[in-house]
Amino acid sequence: MEIPDMIKDFLNSDISYAEDHLFSPANIKAKIAAKSADFTSAHRKVLYEVMRDQNAGLQDEVQRQHLDLLRESTTFTVTTGHQLNLFTGPVFFIYKILQTIKTATYLKSQFSEYNFVPVFWMATEDHDLEEISFFNTENQRYDLSATSGGAVGRIVLDDVSFIDGFEQEFKDSVFGTELILMMKEAYTPGITLAEATRKLVNRLFAEYGLLIIDGDDARLKRLMIPAFREELINSEILKNTTSKVEFLTARYGKVQVNPREVNLFYLTESRNRIDKLGEEFVLADSDRTFTQDEIISELKSHPERFSPNALMRPVYQESVLPNIAYIGGNAEIMYWLELTGYFQDKNIPFPVLIPRNSFLNISSKTLSKLSRHSLEIDDFFGDYSEVINSKILQDNAILKLLNEKEEEVAAAFKSIREMAARTEKSFGNLVAAEETRQLKSYKRMCRRLLRAEKVKQYERVAALQDLFLKVHPGGKWQERVYNFSVYYAFEGNSWLKSCLEEMDVHTSSLVVMVD
Repeated sequence: MEIPDMIKDFLNSDISYAEDHLFSPANIKAKIAAKSADFTSAHRKVLYEVMRDQNAGLQDEVQRQHLDLLRESTTFTVTTGHQLNLFTGPVFFIYKILQTIKTATYLKSQFSEYNFVPVFWMATEDHDLEEISFFNTENQRYDLSATSGGAVGRIVLDDVSFIDGFEQEFKDSVFGTELILMMKEAYTPGITLAEATRKLVNRLFAEYGLLIIDGDDARLKRLMIPAFREELINSEILKNTTSKVEFLTARYGKVQVNPREVNLFYLTESRNRIDKLGEEFVLADSDRTFTQDEIISELKSHPERFSPNALMRPVYQESVLPNIAYIGGNAEIMYWLELTGYFQDKNIPFPVLIPRNSFLNISSKTLSKLSRHSLEIDDFFGDYSEVINSKILQDNAILKLLNEKEEEVAAAFKSIREMAARTEKSFGNLVAAEETRQLKSYKRMCRRLLRAEKVKQYERVAALQDLFLKVHPGGKWQERVYNFSVYYAFEGNSWLKSCLEEMDVHTSSLVVMVD
């Protein structure tokens, strides 16, 4: 559960080429200037039309205002993106969007002559259904029954039986009825997973003016024909990320996503990776092939059939949005950092990158247990086994005696070594070996003492381990396990507002929430 070294170095300005992409007033100002010069009125017109059509029927006034503002050359976006997880999946889905909203509001307060619209980019073209088709509460796992080999956003909902189990679990919760209605409104048989996700996200965030964009749109893809063409013919991402990938690999052992020769998929009923074999383009897991002329002709006629992979998606996003900042998880930020050379070569302004905030929700009951065991929140974000060991042996008289005697033995051997140095070398070696043997015996006795105390204090050990699992269910970050319904059920919309209020847009940090 450690923060990756690459993220630490990025935030500490220890990756020199990425300093211009850190969140700061000066960098934001520079991004505004660069995007103003780059983002054409033609692109803005297409974006507005797509967003108008995709967000048709908006009921919230702030959303309608933000949509209209997209037509203005002084309007920019702050964006986050995510997969179409069932009922949002893990709760950090919510935190990313809240931070995007708060960052846009903050930037408006700092740069009042400009407008900043929060945008959620739905990853509708992903094809990994297994990864997104479930969510967990404290008591249950809920699964979506569906099949897909293509874009998950195009899946038409049929079996929504997971709603029945959810209703049984939450019907008696304070805000359970609201959650159940929210789920039933979104997951209606006959609509697509993209439409369901849009409904749910709108239900939660419309009042904050959030706009939602679906990249699976022919009009947006048409803007990408030149970039996709270059990628197919010249392997531009592979070529322009080589130096950064080599640098990051040498420094951190690996990169988050390895560039491919072609970083595009072919999207119809299925989503097939495009491989380049000699002069031909081959669709993975398919018998279909294209010559270069054929695939370029296909791109020009049907750009909607070409789908970006993880590395091409940021290029797509930054090409079709007047975006100046992206909020993402650690893994996202790490693969964005591979792409700076590509953006520079293609004269596409690179956004400020903001690692998202993390949240830990703790009940007052759990907090009181921590206090009773003299534990601090920080104890749960290091080596917790060492924390348990220290608690078990705290004020142990035998350990204290062992430590005292070990110090006495070490001091005695120091005196002997000083005398032994004046005599024959082999005798000095004998003394050193005996010192090592005896000091190892003390270490061995300490380990045996710890094991004996753990058996003797097994109830305390079990209580300490249970506390760890309360904070980190299944040994994982809480926000990567539980769905937002776990918290919303008790506080409703006020929980969202509390998270928004406690979030710090200036730093990427862990926020502890106590109910």
